[in-house]
Amino acid sequence: MKNIAVIGAGTMGNGIAHTFAQSGFTVKLIDISEASLEKGIATISRNLDRMVAKEKISEADKTETLSNITTFTSISEGVTSADLVVEAATENVDLKLKIFKQLDETCSQETILATNTSSISITQIAAVTSRPDKVIGMHFMNPVPIMKLVEIIRGYNTSNEVTKSIMDMSKTLGKVPVEVNDYPGFVANRILMPMINESIETLYNGVAGVNEIDTVMKLGMAHPMGPLQLADFIGLDVCLSILLVMYDGFKNPKYAPCPLLVNMVKAGKLGVKSGEGFYDYSESRKAENVSKQF
Repeated sequence: MKNIAVIGAGTMGNGIAHTFAQSGFTVKLIDISEASLEKGIATISRNLDRMVAKEKISEADKTETLSNITTFTSISEGVTSADLVVEAATENVDLKLKIFKQLDETCSQETILATNTSSISITQIAAVTSRPDKVIGMHFMNPVPIMKLVEIIRGYNTSNEVTKSIMDMSKTLGKVPVEVNDYPGFVANRILMPMINESIETLYNGVAGVNEIDTVMKLGMAHPMGPLQLADFIGLDVCLSILLVMYDGFKNPKYAPCPLLVNMVKAGKLGVKSGEGFYDYSESRKAENVSKQF
């Protein structure tokens, strides 16, 4: 597989496109918004510049990586000849089902369809296609070019052949793939999100402040980033969405989102993406935070 289509040019989509392109794959980056595509390519270019500055790659590597990416605003045009499509659209089940129905109708029957969903059932997504054996989850971690883990999620009908193919491909990207089965939250978020939610509850109950909670987890538990800061980077709206999926899937009150998280999302305080969450993010602060990652 050499021809990759990535749907969605946001934080995860442009990171996935960057990673495949840097590994020599031909990438078609697809988004309905031309402005989003331009922003996505600009982000990839800036991140490559940081890697050049830190001598992780050469200027020629940067040029070659960017030359491997072509942008499209049409799914039907962008997925032509794709061996693998990776969907990285908003974490919304209705939107993902709509996209996968279209992909199934448009792509070759040999094309593998993957989703970067962090919580939505692979089996449910696969069920709207005529190829459930070729539908799989590829849950990359943010920032994609840096983080090694990829959760490879098998749906109920995902074939052994497709699973092995995607596991092997992930290794060629320099990633460490881990195979998991299809249950709400998979492994990463089933463990991570209750921890983040409990951290928010700890703040909500007045046990300690934001910095204090994050400092305890960083220095006491050796976490590289505190849970509240991590929630800001993930996006509080995404955290809420994942918790709701798990709460609905397990019918267990331990997954119920903290009222403080719900209110912050309603108020538009989504973390880094909105400029404010548990921490305040000015443009200069945001640039400083990102530059430390590459």
